Amino acid sequence: MTCPASCFFGYNVFMTRASQNSNLVSNIHLTLIQYPILSGRIRAHMRQELFGRGIIKVEAFETEARQKALLSQEREGLNDPYAQEASEVWELRLGRIRDAMTDFYFAYNLPFELFEDIIRHEIVERTGEQPDLAAFNPELAPQDMLFEQAKAIEQMSAEDRPHWEARLQEIKVVLIRTMISDQLAYIKIAKKWFKVSDLEEIRRRKLGQGKIGGKSAGMLLAARILSEVGDESLKASIKIPVSYYLGADVFNTFMSSNGLMPWGDQKYKHEEQMRSEYPQIQAEFQAGKLPDEIIASLQEILNQAGSQPLIVRSSSLLEDSFGTSFAGKYDSFFCPNQGTPQENLNALTQAIAMVYASELNPGALLYRVQKGLVDYDERIAVLIQFVEGQRLGRYYLPQGAGVAFSRNLFRWSPQIRPEAGFVRLVWGLGTRAVDQVGDDYPRLIALSHPELHPADSSRAIQHYSQRYVDLIDLEDNQFKTLTIKDIINTHIPTLRYMAQVEEDGYLSPVRSNLVETEQLVITFDGLLRRTPFAARMRNMLSILEEHYGSPVDTEFALEITGLQNPQPELKITLLQCRPQSHLTSDSEVKLPGELPLENVLFSTPRMVPRGRVDGIQYVLFVPPEGYFSLGSSAARIKLERAIGKLNAALHGQVFISVGPGRWGTSTPDLGVHISYGDIYNTRALVELAGQGIGSAPEPSFGTHFFQDLMEAQIYPLGVYLDDEDVIFNRDFFYKTPNRLSKWIKADASLKKCLRLIRVSDFKPGQHACLVMNDDLGKAVAFLEADG
Repeated sequence: MTCPASCFFGYNVFMTRASQNSNLVSNIHLTLIQYPILSGRIRAHMRQELFGRGIIKVEAFETEARQKALLSQEREGLNDPYAQEASEVWELRLGRIRDAMTDFYFAYNLPFELFEDIIRHEIVERTGEQPDLAAFNPELAPQDMLFEQAKAIEQMSAEDRPHWEARLQEIKVVLIRTMISDQLAYIKIAKKWFKVSDLEEIRRRKLGQGKIGGKSAGMLLAARILSEVGDESLKASIKIPVSYYLGADVFNTFMSSNGLMPWGDQKYKHEEQMRSEYPQIQAEFQAGKLPDEIIASLQEILNQAGSQPLIVRSSSLLEDSFGTSFAGKYDSFFCPNQGTPQENLNALTQAIAMVYASELNPGALLYRVQKGLVDYDERIAVLIQFVEGQRLGRYYLPQGAGVAFSRNLFRWSPQIRPEAGFVRLVWGLGTRAVDQVGDDYPRLIALSHPELHPADSSRAIQHYSQRYVDLIDLEDNQFKTLTIKDIINTHIPTLRYMAQVEEDGYLSPVRSNLVETEQLVITFDGLLRRTPFAARMRNMLSILEEHYGSPVDTEFALEITGLQNPQPELKITLLQCRPQSHLTSDSEVKLPGELPLENVLFSTPRMVPRGRVDGIQYVLFVPPEGYFSLGSSAARIKLERAIGKLNAALHGQVFISVGPGRWGTSTPDLGVHISYGDIYNTRALVELAGQGIGSAPEPSFGTHFFQDLMEAQIYPLGVYLDDEDVIFNRDFFYKTPNRLSKWIKADASLKKCLRLIRVSDFKPGQHACLVMNDDLGKAVAFLEADG
């Protein structure tokens, strides 16, 4: 018989009912007390008997358990349980209710002899007998049981294991989905590669009960693939940093226990409100406190780290997924870790709180809106890692770091093979490789032709070289950006692999330490000529692309070892791996034939992608003269906000954007300082350069901003106005009426630095087309008749 739900009122049922069944409930409960470790497995087996015999359905059981857990909260005086009870306490409460219900339903419906058989069965399993693996549901079983059963299957003989392979896959999928990621595209790949021992190691390094998020998931999967199928040289080169994972459940606990839940609706607010409230959100998160048990675990991590610098990185549930990388949307913070134990702990907890706050930053929220992810319950897990690097006097930094892509989307020479990949490499911490930072440049490496510079002369190579380095100052206990000249010296052991000597307009290898530091230029030519770096990266990226079933985007740190050998070796620390965002135009693109000059809006022969934009109705134009005449940061911020409003207003219209210098730069003196959230509706971003405007456009390929453009299918393009082969139709850009006021409020000062051009105002009955052919290295925007 099935006892109705009204028979069960909570734990006190054992004390208030005096029937024979009540005694059986008590007997089961008292018996299980004698098996404190096995009781979880025994009760899971009991539930399977209940479900399998149709006594109660799984869904009804779980619904009832949840209802009773909510009632128990009311009995215990919780009038706002979501805010007053942490998620781990709720899970504990629900587990205890579930256990009591298991005992209760079993006692009322099944014989005590069956209960005793279950206990004997579980004890026999512990003695090494082959388990009855079909006797439990992995979806409901405790993790301890899942790991035990999975290990038992992996240890079976070659003859027995095939029968249980499907069950092993099911268990691994449940563990991956509950511990790592619930993204189906990820699970499909991960279940083929992760061993139970890999999942156990993740569990051992995890704080909290939730998932470890996308950034951690990608790094671990890539490392697992390479360790399995890479050749011996690659296996010897690749590693991941010492890592710990703060589960995503801790994020909700932190918000709940610190009164931050009211901020949960930020994603549904207007952009201006998101932006105006974010400073307050940051302040309130900084004032929050993590749970005591998490603090204790963090202290253990710091004890293990000693004086090793740490980095605290976001690893949200949506991050690094197929089609939504969230590149640069959430924050990461370095913890130099050189203070007192309490100072180091404070810095670590503050970094975690600020990573949590970044879940609500306007850029991330607007990105989610644009991607249709605003309703997803996004939570932030945290990845805590030991920073890879070496000591250089008072400083700590890696010998190299950067981003690497399995597909090279921008070729500066026809001989470059896109499928060989691309690297963006810097000396020092990799932060300068993933962001557009000032008038500073990483080394761009086409892996098919690694020694081929994008620049065509020694002077240009020197101009487009790295001038600043990000590092940790151990004495000042700070992350810093210094000039290369501040720290480079001729006694650095790896100098000849990093730098060249400039003399009389030419660059040559470093052959002695008798050179002036002012002559040194970071080029990494020695690394590319003297080490297997390019070949190793090509191999790594090719393997990952093959097994991901998609081009990939990775981050890494580099150490050169065995410097005394004729050819030194490399240690490549894999920091991140995710599907590479790319433009989807793979078909052949044909340039138009001869065009009347008055019908050409602009053309360029520099670093052209492949694709086309048809039916262009509007061009958003930032005149270089107007932009660089803005005399204050307030005026530039006003322009940025106006571009964001115009971008939103033009939703549904086909438009491209043209402006001076680098779009998305962090340095307003070098170009238009906007974010992806200000420009995501445009179809192309065209960067103008030339005398009086700025240097020739250096592609932002590989930066977080660039990744956003690729995901949104926005074509980046550079037009160097001083090139003889370039056409730029000034009549179109400067003499066509400005339609700005028709779309947003704009005063006279704004109209000088922002123009909205309707193409048909220049030539009625016409629209514009933008065609880009990467094989020929040419792009042209031209007028075309409607219809």
